[in-house]
Amino acid sequence: MKHYIGIDLGGTNIKGALVNENGEIITQTTCPTHADQGVEVVTETIANMISNLAKDGTVSGVGIGCPGMVDDKNGKVVYACNLGWVDYDVRTALKELTGYDVRLVNDANAAALAEAVVGAAKGAESAVIVTLGTGVGGGVVIDGKLLTGYTGAASELGHMVIVADGEDCACGRKGCFEAYSSATALIRMTNTAMEKHPESVMHQIATTNGGVDGRTAFAAQQAGDVAGEEVVKEYVHYLSIGIANIVNIFFPEVIALSGGVANQGENLLVPLREKVGQQEYGAAYTAQHPHIVCCTLGNTAGMIGAALFDKN
Repeated sequence: MKHYIGIDLGGTNIKGALVNENGEIITQTTCPTHADQGVEVVTETIANMISNLAKDGTVSGVGIGCPGMVDDKNGKVVYACNLGWVDYDVRTALKELTGYDVRLVNDANAAALAEAVVGAAKGAESAVIVTLGTGVGGGVVIDGKLLTGYTGAASELGHMVIVADGEDCACGRKGCFEAYSSATALIRMTNTAMEKHPESVMHQIATTNGGVDGRTAFAAQQAGDVAGEEVVKEYVHYLSIGIANIVNIFFPEVIALSGGVANQGENLLVPLREKVGQQEYGAAYTAQHPHIVCCTLGNTAGMIGAALFDKN
């Protein structure tokens, strides 16, 4: 059985794994990125990780999931703001240090590929993975292949506008899906509601948990708090608009959600499925609908996806 190395390069940590062709992790490791020490130090750290992982078996290929814009054709990271990399030829650098020709893929796309091939959407003909974290990211996988677009920067799902002239988004536009459906947006909605409702149990929950986070409103809703319930309804409303847009564009077999907000599981999915179903084009005449589920691979998805990307 062939083995591949997958590297998940983050601004804080670098994670790596030796993965077999079935997407199963043989061994894995992690270490700090130390991006502030410069590109050469980070590259040497990645090279050492690759060399150490390669000791555990014959390696057929190496893939790296990197934040930002990547150019796999030319082996370059075009722009990764949290690493400070601009037009960096990481393939040549790692070839000199390890002897391996590495493949490059956006980190969100890597995680999406893993979930589509061996995770929540395993066996599905098509899948869209949506990450609900600090921002909103995602990836589109059709017949086991990532949709990367003309430049490799496709599937920036978080930056379609769902509210014209709405909330400011970090990308510079207004009203983006990310500005309404990220964990950051949910926290903003929760804080706003708490200011209006000093009687809400959300205050007590936030104090107990050390501050407001993506769980606060959901916990309040489950406790019967009216203000918390309204926040959850508002959040699901906007999330459903973005997900329905994705359905109407791609109509995938599976839509899988990941990230902290997705940890709410069925408390999030039940109302979301209902709202999305109401907005699907031709819903009344469609016999089959996308399955909306939660991702299953957790923090290993990026490593597995990077490894499988090289396989593909």
